[in-house]
Amino acid sequence: MNRIFEQTKLAFDLPKDIIYLDGNSLGPMCHASRTRLMDEMDNQWSKKLIGGWNESGWYQLSQTVGDKIAALIGADKGSVSAVDSTSINLYKALHAALGLNSERRVILSDKSNFPTDLYVAQGIIKQLNQHADKPFILKIVEAKELISAIDKNVAVVMVTQVDYATGRLLPIADIIAKACLQGTKTIVDLCHSAGALEVNLTALGVDFAIGCGYKYFNGGPGAPAFIYVKPSLLDKIEPVLSGWMGHASPFDFDLQYRPADSINKMRVGTPSILGLASLDAALDVWQGVSLKQLRARSIELSELFIKEINQHTSELELASPVNAQMRGSQVSFCFEQGYALVQALIAQGVVGDFRMPNIVRFGITPLYIDEADILQAVQKIALVLEQRLWDQAQFKVRSAVT
Repeated sequence: MNRIFEQTKLAFDLPKDIIYLDGNSLGPMCHASRTRLMDEMDNQWSKKLIGGWNESGWYQLSQTVGDKIAALIGADKGSVSAVDSTSINLYKALHAALGLNSERRVILSDKSNFPTDLYVAQGIIKQLNQHADKPFILKIVEAKELISAIDKNVAVVMVTQVDYATGRLLPIADIIAKACLQGTKTIVDLCHSAGALEVNLTALGVDFAIGCGYKYFNGGPGAPAFIYVKPSLLDKIEPVLSGWMGHASPFDFDLQYRPADSINKMRVGTPSILGLASLDAALDVWQGVSLKQLRARSIELSELFIKEINQHTSELELASPVNAQMRGSQVSFCFEQGYALVQALIAQGVVGDFRMPNIVRFGITPLYIDEADILQAVQKIALVLEQRLWDQAQFKVRSAVT
């Protein structure tokens, strides 16, 4: 198994003397993405101009990439489209899900959900309540209360599988099962799952899923996101954003909108071809890699990281679950001066990140991280803590802000 990941590590263009433990925020660049982008600019766009839409496969690229992602999240071919941003896709999915349960008025989520997802729901509710006879509400509960809170009043339960801050895994299978019993539609945010865990949307029975292309899929900053719709629902939903790319016959230029009868109905406008091309190339790194192997390797490296941290320092308090089966592919710690600590680590060549109020996060991504990286990172973390190097870093950060 290690040989597989020795090969995948070579696929990435990583800076020398940097241990990159932030792939859960932004994946590094693949050599294949650079090659593909140069080809798109030098041989496709520059030479074929508008002809690239047909001759270079640009028009089909959202579906081409969507099908590659589908294979990595346990979805049927033709049920995923790579389009827009995660937030826009959530907006589309939430509207569609509410339309399927039009007599209900509750959107259910939890306090640990990514704030943007909650903002999108709040915005939709504000719009809908301008004309609703009975107001819509967003009910936010503790994560441990989610399952018990799903009842016949809940139209949609909207969750993120992996807690962005702590890496805690939600019991998605149990949540989906309870939702099915209550006739509640489900939306799962896979931003911290896709490319990090074994996910099988078909087996789980998820109604809608969304996710990004720039974290574990390594598509680049702002890479196109993706949206999944359960195939049996495609002919039952109406797109809230009715753009020309979602039209049944976009090149007829019909003055009346008719939605496509496929996942294409979730498309809106012209996609970013360069963004899709970079993501398309980056996804090829998964050839020959199973998510089962990846997950096993992620746990192995995460356990090593936690063990070494505990042996070198007692100052970092584990914020992630102790049980590896309850974590995503990241390890988080609590530390009072977390932001300054992260800045000091970056100065030492270890890139992690910080989340309010005191969470220090480290992404464990086996495609390009190995044991040597883990051991070296822990040594540098111990050095920064021992020598209190974050004091100087904190001063610099405050000076820059003010």
